[in-house]
Amino acid sequence: MPSITRKQRSVIIEHLRPLNVRIRTLPGLIAMALGKADYADLHDLDINDLLSREPAEPDEVLLQQQVTGKTVMVTGAGGSIGSELCRQILQRKPKVLLLFELSEFSLYTLYNELLDTNHHLASSQASSEKGNNSAVGLVPTIIPLLGSVADESRVSDIILTWKPNIIYHAAAVKHVPIVEHNIAECVKNNVLGTLVMAKVAIERQVERFILISTDKAVNPTNAMGASKRCCELVLQALAAEQNPSFEPMWDGKPSAQIPRTTQLAMVRFGNVLGSSGSVVPYFRQQIAQGGPITLTHQDIIRYFMTIPEAAQLVMQTGAMAGGPSKGIGPGISTDRIGGDARVSSEAEVYVLDMGEPVKIIDLARRMVQLSGFRVKDENSPKGDIAIEVVGLRPGEKLYEELLIGNNPQTTQHPRIMKANEKFLPWSELQPMITTLRIAAVNGDVLMIRSMLQQLVPEYQPDQNVVDWVYKEQIAQADRLEF
Repeated sequence: MPSITRKQRSVIIEHLRPLNVRIRTLPGLIAMALGKADYADLHDLDINDLLSREPAEPDEVLLQQQVTGKTVMVTGAGGSIGSELCRQILQRKPKVLLLFELSEFSLYTLYNELLDTNHHLASSQASSEKGNNSAVGLVPTIIPLLGSVADESRVSDIILTWKPNIIYHAAAVKHVPIVEHNIAECVKNNVLGTLVMAKVAIERQVERFILISTDKAVNPTNAMGASKRCCELVLQALAAEQNPSFEPMWDGKPSAQIPRTTQLAMVRFGNVLGSSGSVVPYFRQQIAQGGPITLTHQDIIRYFMTIPEAAQLVMQTGAMAGGPSKGIGPGISTDRIGGDARVSSEAEVYVLDMGEPVKIIDLARRMVQLSGFRVKDENSPKGDIAIEVVGLRPGEKLYEELLIGNNPQTTQHPRIMKANEKFLPWSELQPMITTLRIAAVNGDVLMIRSMLQQLVPEYQPDQNVVDWVYKEQIAQADRLEF
């Protein structure tokens, strides 16, 4: 029944779960009638079936508005969100699509996939518009570009050469425990990489710059979340500046004050089903191996969305950036609150209404049952797959939040909200970011943590420093003293 809603599909699946059988789906009757599939073409349940809510319906006008016929750049193009962004953008026929990626293998894989997609798009376009010269030149050009977002010279060369209309900045290190163990590299890539990208975008007068953020930036307990909140602070502060100036990033000269014509915005959402580092592929692997499923805490909860939802959200908010919220005109208020140096502004932070959060233990049970197995626990000691609680990892917290404040505004999309949050003015933020940069370059872990706490007062790091280099240096010093 391909026409039923996800909610109806979920109800059917819930009725089947107690049967302890593997649940798979047949293709739709129309697909079989057209010869595109047959009865032997069985599929395991889609990852989307793990979400009980209906998907956020995309607004096709918003999806096309910023990319069709334009030059579009995606950083972190080989990642889970970046690659889906590229797929969605390509479907809306940009003029040029720039894939910017640090990993050679990821770039190679994505580029070849998109070339195949482009070939099919060109073939279908040619067959539907035979004899129509308007089809000539409408096939997007795809450019694979190796490089780091923290390399200002490389970024500047690329943006100067192709002059993108819009940049989607998805490049980031994001795996919480890995970041806790490598905190300096996190700051270089996430915070300084975002600053480099925003700086060059403003200098080269890119029309729009959209940052992909995370719910872990709200009241963070880990360096990854704190670093992403710093990225947001950078964009919020720059959005309030009409003529920002930048200190030299590495060994260059200070820039002159530049009239800012670039519209800056950021999109914040929760966990993405099936992304690299997500629990879903990890749990699937553990189920395939016969278990057990390892869970960090039985009460841990997360917001979830699908990869296509996330990519479409980013594109739609890119189109809305710079426009007024419903019933509220644009503008910036510089009122100081209670003597605090932070200011209230409409620097644009967009969040998705992701429904109710999901208990990870419930997600694990659901995955076991949909795979045709029984959960092994006190009630079912003869079950197939056990779920073991192993304890929270460094920097991990029980629940995530999407809003720092509680005053979201509606937008033209019913599932997208616009937050109005405090930030530091650029004149105060920039010297703090400079200090953070020096600490990251020098590998000064304690200074990095201290600066992150100053920049993000809500950041509550674990008392134990688990950075590998720091721990080993301390251990070596202790052995020498002994």
